[in-house]
Order: sequence, then structure tokens, then C-alpha cells
Amino acid sequence: MPDKPIYLDNNSTTRVDPRVVEKMLPFFTEDYGNASSVTHEYGIAASNAVTRARKQVADLLQCDPKCLIFTSGATEANNLAIFGVMRASTHRGRHLIVNAAEHKAVLDPAARLRDEGYEVTVLPVDPLGAVRIEDLNVAIRDDTVLVSVMHANNEVGTLNAIERIARVCKRAGVLLHTDASQSVGKLRFDVNELGVDLLSLSGHKLYGPKGVGALFIRPGFPKNQIAPLVEGGGHERKLRSGTLPVHQIIGFGEACEICDANLEAETGRIATLRELLKNMLSERVADLHFNGNAAFQLPGTLHLSIPGANAEAIMMKLRHKLAISSGSACTTTSPEPSHVLKAMGIPTSLLSCCLRIGIGRFTTEDEIRSAAELLSDAIRTTRELSGYKVSQKIGT
Repeated sequence: MPDKPIYLDNNSTTRVDPRVVEKMLPFFTEDYGNASSVTHEYGIAASNAVTRARKQVADLLQCDPKCLIFTSGATEANNLAIFGVMRASTHRGRHLIVNAAEHKAVLDPAARLRDEGYEVTVLPVDPLGAVRIEDLNVAIRDDTVLVSVMHANNEVGTLNAIERIARVCKRAGVLLHTDASQSVGKLRFDVNELGVDLLSLSGHKLYGPKGVGALFIRPGFPKNQIAPLVEGGGHERKLRSGTLPVHQIIGFGEACEICDANLEAETGRIATLRELLKNMLSERVADLHFNGNAAFQLPGTLHLSIPGANAEAIMMKLRHKLAISSGSACTTTSPEPSHVLKAMGIPTSLLSCCLRIGIGRFTTEDEIRSAAELLSDAIRTTRELSGYKVSQKIGT
């Protein structure tokens, strides 16, 4: 069997940690009870395991476990936050604010609400991909119900100043939701100090299983200010019905506990690998442009524009050696250029020349060094075929 490609697409999804798998396995074949069936030992064991997992997730966020609603992932959590709040709050207003660089899991619900007659303001972002506080101040109106701004951009890794945004929203009496699926487990923060009313996260972005996530709802959030999307039993605080996937929740909880215990050390190591790759590429390839806010960014994200080299051509050349992407995994079937890069004002000539690299827990220094060589060679070859002339001598 040939070696698998080096995996550098951790913004898309992460490998499930073997320790997580080990914790999940008994809940397939031994402790397989329904967590709602607490009239017998199987159900009680499942219920207790879910309670423990809920606390593990809450400990990572530094919140009360009662504030968490388990969902199928951040997409569902985003939908519950946005549809749930807007549809329950028509008496307060019908105005929603999002930003142009959000994930489609926020932008698509916003578009649906606009079709339903709600008013939606889409904020621009600065050239680094962040929301400007002054734009938010101007956009908030008397009938604004909810603002949704992602914590970390999934393509370029730029962090938004959520604490400042929360203060603006609080002064205006407006609710704030953040999609933190890219930052939870990668950055240390207290969700209450962050100041948000609602926060979405997902298991598969932090070395847990796919198909499970959660929505944080701040303590004291009025029950009548969010409407459920799924009816049929009200299993999760009457906001999300359906039999709980105990095995996935157990994996999610274990993944959060591992992140919590190792966050600072892991963040530092991953950021060091990112800088190593950035420096090696800069030494070997001319005319590279690194996108996003290098000073306020996810530790493992490196996003670059490569004039004269089509990103798809590079990825095809490396597909058996290196797993990277040109943007969000949720938009790879779309022929349109990245809406995030367009919102940032990346020149049209570069929109098809961008690559996203996501470094994670299982990435090694040897893999980074190999990836730098592979990527450098592929860029040079692709540029030669396109006839691109670099503006300076390429290092060796």
C-alpha cells in the first residue's frame, strides 16, 4: 500500500483522536441504552455518560452544563440560533445582522429569512477578514434582534473581536450569536467573558466524531426567545428533539477534555509548525501573499495567494501526496470563487490562486518540511506552464 498523503486540511475536519475512539466503542456494543430510558440500567448508564460528556464540553467552554444543547453539529446549532431566535422574536423586530465572510451555515439561513420577509444586513469585512466595530454600530437599529459574527474565519483564520462586538450588542439590547466551530479547542476562552448569548461548536473540528455538536445558550436566556427547529419529544430542554446519539456525545465530551488539558502546549506547537511552513515557503517561492490577520489568527491556519499558479492545478498535481484545500469544504462543489476572499477584496486575478492549509494535532515537523518541498515544487512547475514571471529570484 502506498503512503497516504500528508494531511493538512484540519480546518475542514480532524482525525478522531484514538483516545476518543476508545471511549466511544463500549457505547456501540455494551452500554447501548437510550439515554431517555431511565427505567432500567442500560438507560441509566447512557444518561449518566451523557451527563458526564455535557460537563466535559462545558468545562472547555467554562460554562454551566445546563447551558448546552447537543445538536448534530455546528450547522444545526447555527440554524437553531438564527431561525430559533428570529422566528420567536417577531414582536421585538425582524432585523438580523450577519457579515459577508460568514460560513454558509450562517449566510444561507439569513438568506432564507430574507425570503420569508425578514430584513437582513450583511456587514462588509476589512481586508484581513474581520468585522469593523464602526460598521456594526451603524448597522444596528431599533428593530435589530440578533447579530451573528463568527469567532474565527474558517478560510483565512482571522479572529473577530467578539468581546468588543458583545459590548456593542449589549448596549443596544441586541442578542449576539457566534459560530466558534473553528476556535473552540484551539484557543482558550471563557464563553461568559466572551459576552455572547449563543455560541455554536462542532465535535469534528476538535478531534471528535462527525455528526455531533452543541449550542451554548447563556444562563438566564428567556425560553420564549428561541423556537425549536425539530419537534418530537423535546429531549434537549425542549429545544431539540430526537434520541441522543450517545456514542457521538461521549466522543465529543472526551475530545473536549483532551483539548482542555493540552490546549496551551498544543496551540504553541501548532503555531510553531505554521510559522515554519510559512518561512520555508517564503524562502523557496517568490511572490506569495499570505492572507488574514497574522497577529490575530488561528494557530494552525495558513492561507496564501499564489499569483500565476492555479490552485486547482496545484492540488491535482499533489493529490496523492498532500491533502490541502482551496477554501471551505462546504463550497467545494460550487464553481464560484470564495465569497470570503471576495468580501476581503482579494483581487479577482488571485481568487483562483489561493490555498488553505490547516495544521493540527497529528501534524509532525517532518510532514511540514516535506509539505514545503512538495508545495514549492508544484508551484514552480505550475507557474512555468502558465508562463508566469516572478518579480524576484526564487530561493533554493
